[in-house]
Amino acid sequence: MGALTEAGYLACLIPEQYGGPGLGVREAALILEEIHRSGGNAAACHAQMYTMGTVLRHGSAEQKGRWLPGIASGALRLQAFAVTEPDAGSDTTRITTFAERKGERYIVNGKKIFISRVQHSDLMVLLARTTPRDEVEKKTHGLSVFVVDLREAGDSIEVRPVDTMINHGTNEIFFDNLEVPVENLIGEEGKGFSYILSGMNAERILLASESIGDSLFFIDRSTKYANERVVFDRPIGQNQGIQFPIAGAYIRTQGAMAVRDRAVELYDTGESCGAEANMSKFLASEVAWEAANVAMDTFGGYGMAEEFGIERKFREARLYLVAPVANNLVLSYVGQHVLGLPRSF
Repeated sequence: MGALTEAGYLACLIPEQYGGPGLGVREAALILEEIHRSGGNAAACHAQMYTMGTVLRHGSAEQKGRWLPGIASGALRLQAFAVTEPDAGSDTTRITTFAERKGERYIVNGKKIFISRVQHSDLMVLLARTTPRDEVEKKTHGLSVFVVDLREAGDSIEVRPVDTMINHGTNEIFFDNLEVPVENLIGEEGKGFSYILSGMNAERILLASESIGDSLFFIDRSTKYANERVVFDRPIGQNQGIQFPIAGAYIRTQGAMAVRDRAVELYDTGESCGAEANMSKFLASEVAWEAANVAMDTFGGYGMAEEFGIERKFREARLYLVAPVANNLVLSYVGQHVLGLPRSF
């Protein structure tokens, strides 16, 4: 994390005027893809890239000047992205964490779940309701986005780690009369849902890139092992039962990359990319899981051994089938918004 920050990789989306290199999502995607292809995991890195997208696209000039230079230099860490709640899940419009304005401050009460890297963040992007759900014309209205300075939160925030099967560092958060200055409101009050969506498109693209990297990791390792491992006097890669699944995973990975690249092109040119971003996440996570299983079959018993790294990446690859959006919801999105089918729920 420190090395990536020092090299400027994690600030790649920040414009030059704020101390960043001013690159696009394409470069960010390739950085994360290579981290995963090399056997690493970029969970501690991707949020430093996409979370600030809300500030980049919707923050005021004053807010950008206040936070972005510090993020670019590594002096400030903006990784925590507090949206999901226990009783709302993927139905973001049903969140109940409420921010009530009192003078020049908002008072926040509520709770969040599966909020990663809180302990390693100085700032946090928070989505909260500012108008009761039953008082808005559309359920997506009345939600607002804030940047919370965790260094000043004190006892107003309680963080409870959630143990998981991978080293992801996620948490449950409780807000008890947390005070947030009005100047930390991003954009207009009540329009935060649309602001969050733009950040989520970048998130989908970047996590798709991580899954593509995972898939290539499994394919690279499987190919090498299948060429070297000799059983019954022949390399196991000569057997169709080993060779064909590896080849199939590679072909489908190339397809996922093509859709990811299309989503990147649209995002970097400011065009609508909701469908492409979601589809790239779907395809990449599905093929990464396919490649993970191919690798486990190729390595056999050695796939379970920690020294080969397959079992760790196997567990990590499983996450993106259900997070940050479950693949069934992607299918629902495409069915409704791309194909024009009736809403499925």
